[in-house]
Amino acid sequence: MERRKGETGDSDTKEFEENGEVAKETLERVAAAKKYIESHYKSHMKHIQDRRQRRALLEMKLNSSDVSEEERQNLLKELERTETEYMRIKRQKFCVDDFELLTIIGRGAFGEVRVCREKKSGNIYAMKKLKKSEMLSRGQVEHVKSERNLLAEVNSQFIVKLYYSFQDADYLYLILEYLPGGDMMNLLIKEETLTETVARFYIAQTVLAIESIHKHNYIHRDIKPDNLLLDKDGHMKLSDFGLCKPLDCTNLTTISENESLVSKSNSDSAKKSFWKSPREKLQHWQLNRRTLAFSTVGTPDYIAPEVLLKKGYSLECDWWSLGAIMYEMLVGYPPFYTDDPMSTCRKIVNWRSTLKFPDDARLTPEAKDLICKLLCSVEHRLGADQIKAHPWFKDTVWDKLYEMEAAFKPEVNGELDTQNFYQFDEEIEDTTPTRTGSGRFSKMKDLNFVGYTYKNFEAVKGLRRSGRSTSPDRQSTDSPLAYNSRINLVILCIGVA
Repeated sequence: MERRKGETGDSDTKEFEENGEVAKETLERVAAAKKYIESHYKSHMKHIQDRRQRRALLEMKLNSSDVSEEERQNLLKELERTETEYMRIKRQKFCVDDFELLTIIGRGAFGEVRVCREKKSGNIYAMKKLKKSEMLSRGQVEHVKSERNLLAEVNSQFIVKLYYSFQDADYLYLILEYLPGGDMMNLLIKEETLTETVARFYIAQTVLAIESIHKHNYIHRDIKPDNLLLDKDGHMKLSDFGLCKPLDCTNLTTISENESLVSKSNSDSAKKSFWKSPREKLQHWQLNRRTLAFSTVGTPDYIAPEVLLKKGYSLECDWWSLGAIMYEMLVGYPPFYTDDPMSTCRKIVNWRSTLKFPDDARLTPEAKDLICKLLCSVEHRLGADQIKAHPWFKDTVWDKLYEMEAAFKPEVNGELDTQNFYQFDEEIEDTTPTRTGSGRFSKMKDLNFVGYTYKNFEAVKGLRRSGRSTSPDRQSTDSPLAYNSRINLVILCIGVA
């Protein structure tokens, strides 16, 4: 049937080209709509299945217990109330306008991280904002999706908590737990080196953090001091606040593990990278460290050789990074540092001849042994259980690390204090964000981020129930996402477990 004149107007997207073929923009809209509907349906069906499973689990436990009919009905009604609250929060839409934007604490090629306050509750968070067009042009779509999925899936005290994720036409947003103690990079810049006692505490907490993501089959691949954040008490959590462009390793295809470094000795890079003493090298590293952290080049100092050589890698690459960080904590600079990224990469892949300890570094034999068993070939590299059993950790009580007093307590004056982060100047924005749910799927960039929205019901309900008086660390025991634990707790309390 022909469309009557004036029914839709010329503002609509043309559905067909003059030759009768479907327009590219129309195909993109169809693909976006299809993906959106599939994602929505899948999410809806999963919620129904999970809801049924939670009720069946509670009924099964009640049937095998001695609770009265009245208690049984009360528990079932409590579950229904919790499910209703869950759906209410899930339907709530968020956008950047729901937050008061405060101090910037991180900036890079893809976006920025800043402290923010939720206007409705007054709660303080860290907002990570990523530009969609940059993600697409630099091939980082899967990386940012993996980060969001990891943070949403891994509920661990060793990982920075994710509260919300949402998007508008131009940006992706992650609303994260704000840790005011700063990052390990700033601590190392201030302290230069750490004692083995302090380093042992933070390396141990890093081990637990890495182990927690490995158990969910995630590889971080970017473990470095910049991504190890401290809370107000000095305890460490793993995040990915590094917004810099990943190192461009396209030129590394010519590098082999047997490549001689002598041939590079006459290059300008080699001349510049010669330091008269370890102290001079330390000073040079500290002078350039912050620039490297926020540049679009980044630093390869913590990257495992198998990642650089593109030979295939697995979980072991994160333990190499741990070894490089441990070396830096105790020596003052990374084990393969030069002032030229390509030279650093060459030293890493030739680690057998380039890994050395400075003469004035007073490391215990146990510390050197652990570093060498992390900075080694994949087949000989230690894993989590072996690291925990290493003599350097002989007095470490692994299950009490987050209950004991931290090795370093940062100075924090109030929930909005940012003194432990590098301060950035504000920049003028070119675009105005659009509210979430605007339905603008006409652009291909939106198609790539369908299903990005997320709400942490367990954390959000706990915060909203008591407003700002509730710490973000507190978790609701009424959450369907953690309902198994709640059921066990209820049954234990009424004496039927």
